[in-house]
Amino acid sequence: MLISIGVGVLLFLNQNKQLTQPEAQKIRSSTGGVASYTNIPSPDHVVIIMMENKSKNAILGSREAPYINSLIQKYSLAGNYFAITHPSLPNYIALIGGSTFNITSDCTDCFIASPNFIDQLEEYHKTWKTYMESMPSSCFLGNDGTYAQKHNPFIYFDDIRNNPDRCRNIIPYTELEKDFKSIATTPNFAWISPNLCHDMHDCSIAQGDSWLSREVPLILTSPAFKQQQSLLIITWDEGEESGSNQIPTLFIGDMVKPGFVTQAHYTHYSLLHTIESLWKMPPLTVNVANSALITDILLKGN
Repeated sequence: MLISIGVGVLLFLNQNKQLTQPEAQKIRSSTGGVASYTNIPSPDHVVIIMMENKSKNAILGSREAPYINSLIQKYSLAGNYFAITHPSLPNYIALIGGSTFNITSDCTDCFIASPNFIDQLEEYHKTWKTYMESMPSSCFLGNDGTYAQKHNPFIYFDDIRNNPDRCRNIIPYTELEKDFKSIATTPNFAWISPNLCHDMHDCSIAQGDSWLSREVPLILTSPAFKQQQSLLIITWDEGEESGSNQIPTLFIGDMVKPGFVTQAHYTHYSLLHTIESLWKMPPLTVNVANSALITDILLKGN
C-alpha cells in the first residue's frame, strides 16, 4: 500500500507493518539549507520531559498544578502550541521522526525503517539517552506495569532498536540521577518519559505536578544546568480527544526569557526544528522544515 504524506515524501507499508522513508528525505526539505539563529548560543544539553493527555486550559491556572504554574511564571511558555494528531504514539514518533508515518493508533508492532533525530545527533557528534520510568530493563520491548511502549518512540525505529550500541541508551529512569551528577555523563540530548501515573495519563494532574516538583529540581541543579548552557522542555503529547489539541509547552533554563508567554503558532514539528537549528542541523523532513522555529522565547547572546 502506497501512502503519500507530502511533496516528495513516500512511505511504504509492508506485510510486517514496517514503515520506510526514502534516504533522500533524510535531512532535506523544500526550503533547503540549515535555518540558523542570530546571536543565540547553541545549548550544551537539551532535556525533554513528555507528559500526557492534558490541554493547555487544563494546566494553566489549575490549582492541581501549582509547581507547573510556578515554572510558567519564572520561565517561558509557548501559549499557542499544538500537538500533531491523536492518539499518543504518532505524536511521540513525530517529535523524533519528523512524520507520523501514517501511524494512527498506539500500535506496538508498527516499526519504522526511516532516518530519525538520533541519526542526526550521532552524525553531529552529540550524545543521547532516553530515560523511561518503570521500564524493567534497557532496550525493553513491550509493556510492563506502568511502563507503556507507546510512550517510547525510540524503540519503534529499526536502526535504534536493532543496533545494540544504540538500544542500550534506552534505559530505566533510575539511571538519570547518576548520569546527571557529572557533566561528563550527562548526555547532550536526554528524553524523559514518566510512567503512566506520573505523566498524568492514568493519574491526576496533581500527582503529575507533584512528580515534576521532585524531579525537575534535580535536573536544574545538576552541573549541566548550573555550569553550562542547557535547556529543559516540558510538553504534553496531546490534548483531550475532543479539544483543539492545544497543549502547554514550557521552556526552562538560562537560555529563555523569564516570565514570557508567546502566542506564535507552534507544533511538535516546530520543537524538533528548533532543536535541530540550535545545533546547526538541517531539518529532518519537509514537515519539520515547513514548521516555524521557536525563536521568540530565547535570549540572544552578546
